[in-house]
Amino acid sequence: MPDDDGVLLETARLTLRRFTVDDVDRLVELDADPEVMRILTSGEATPAATIREDVLPRVLARYDHHPGLGRWATLDRFTGEFLGWHALDPSDDGAEGELGYRLRRAAWGHGLATEGARALVRHAFGTLGVRRVWAQTMAVNDRSRAVLARAGLRYVRTFHLTFDDPIPGTEHGEVEYELLREDWPGARQEWDAALRAR
Repeated sequence: MPDDDGVLLETARLTLRRFTVDDVDRLVELDADPEVMRILTSGEATPAATIREDVLPRVLARYDHHPGLGRWATLDRFTGEFLGWHALDPSDDGAEGELGYRLRRAAWGHGLATEGARALVRHAFGTLGVRRVWAQTMAVNDRSRAVLARAGLRYVRTFHLTFDDPIPGTEHGEVEYELLREDWPGARQEWDAALRAR
């Protein structure tokens, strides 16, 4: 569970902590980058008012409903720089977590999405005892699919949704990945074997 400073966990390079109302500008800046938002909104920024009045209050409310689950500000462990967020958003009963992440462009390509995702998967099964961690992304989002696979999640299905204003690539569908509690020990062993092989 988060400590008194709101820190949920630390990895070799990252700190994941609770969001606060003081993080509005950081989230606005993150969602203002067209490349960050390309797969989500075709590059359209999330309005500041939406983050301030809807997104952030929803994020903050979840911390009390399902302790240990939710969306976490991702910081550089050594400099404290805001890099984006990682999430383990709870199902209604808190027995499942939806894995997600959104990082600033400067943080791409350094394995940070995978590092944070693996830490949350370990937390989900090792600390919280959830029954399932899952995620969805666009089928064409190869980078995100690679992160999910490296975090131990397995491809489940491709499905198609109908959107009023579809973005390029929507025609190829969405994909779902998951890792079940009973499969977690095997995924953990694969991580350990990969580390030993380095």
